[in-house]
Amino acid sequence: MAEVAPTPAALPPHVLERADVRSAIANHDFGEVFRLAKIHGHISYAKISEAIGYKREHIGKMARPETDSNGVRPRITQHFKILEVVDGLRIPGHFAGLAPRPWELERRSVASPADDPSTLIAQGGAGLWDIAEMLRRTEMSSINSAALESIEQGIDQLARAYPYADADYLHDRTRNGLQYVTKQLEGRMTLRQHRELLVDTGWLFLLNACVQYDRGQREAANLSKAAALRIGQEAGHGEIKAWAWEIEAWFALTQSRWQDMLEAVEAGHVADQTHSVGVQLYAHKARAAARMGDARLVRDSLDAGRARLDRLPRPDYPEHHFIIDPDKWDFYEMDAYRLLGDDERAAAHARSVIRISTGPDGTEISPMRAAEARLTLGVAAARTGEVEEAISMGTRALEADRKSLPSLLLVADELDKELRSRHPREAATRDFHDRVVAIKRGAARPELPF
Repeated sequence: MAEVAPTPAALPPHVLERADVRSAIANHDFGEVFRLAKIHGHISYAKISEAIGYKREHIGKMARPETDSNGVRPRITQHFKILEVVDGLRIPGHFAGLAPRPWELERRSVASPADDPSTLIAQGGAGLWDIAEMLRRTEMSSINSAALESIEQGIDQLARAYPYADADYLHDRTRNGLQYVTKQLEGRMTLRQHRELLVDTGWLFLLNACVQYDRGQREAANLSKAAALRIGQEAGHGEIKAWAWEIEAWFALTQSRWQDMLEAVEAGHVADQTHSVGVQLYAHKARAAARMGDARLVRDSLDAGRARLDRLPRPDYPEHHFIIDPDKWDFYEMDAYRLLGDDERAAAHARSVIRISTGPDGTEISPMRAAEARLTLGVAAARTGEVEEAISMGTRALEADRKSLPSLLLVADELDKELRSRHPREAATRDFHDRVVAIKRGAARPELPF
């Protein structure tokens, strides 16, 4: 079979690898994709028009930011039109939360066995992990070092996509990864290989727990977290155990179980005292202390977390979910100062969070952090009587495509209470309250096995 011919607007690899491009694709913001394709891929709107069958003028209008009175560009929402864009720009289906496209399957059938295995690990769908499968068959043992490395690369890809990728997409890929890796554990291998696979499984369960909780699946998330903790104990892996306790602390924090949260934090510190997970544990402690009104514990926890962070090297991939980067510290301090009523400091940190979470071209690379920062600005505005600004910030935060519902609703509740306490007669206050209630009602998802 001949290799599939590219279209006039096929996105080159260096464009598809950009975080802002992947974020725009995952959010189905194809106007932004068109704009970035022109800037970084030198693909004209005329070529895009030819590839997807849209008028050039419409392509240009979609690519211009803030084209209507609300500052929102036109969006493509119909499924068949999304497929036209994905096929015309040769965007792999998994980037947009879709199954592999027919041209992908044709191209895969003629692909070289030397293709990067980590790309398949992150893709999911038919043929998932098949290169790792071929690699392990090249040796007498059930699995070899090349296959193990490809699995680790795929897990890293998923963890680095967590801040911006669609939660349903991440959930599907993580579950596929768990199915594959746990199957490999049944094979014949050395003790070292078994431990490496066990550790990989632990990281996947950790990521799965986070994504499930983002999607409102509490029971499933608790099962995944417990599985990760058990694996960490079996493998003697302190960092995995500490992250499992960090996740438990996060669950308790968003459910207002303060004592449970403090106990989880201490257990996490016992499990590991060398990696950046300790920074996150101190941050959780500060956030819980702020909600309990203990200002001294807030400052002690923030100081301890900052000291731990300063001792760590700056990470190569700060977007990795299980690596705490220095820029995230503004986010933690923002949360603590808002809860303590220090609106000036909270707002300053919130503006810093939004700035750091936004790429040079205006694309949000950490939309979940930015959403909570806008809610913080909303709370500060509500306390000073700026109702319109508070509602505007709160509404924009709730409209974020990528969000962790438990965390977002925790802060949205604070804004809702401030508005209803200080401005109960405002129609906008009632509208915002109704919106928060509606999101809570729609947050529950059917529970899945894992």
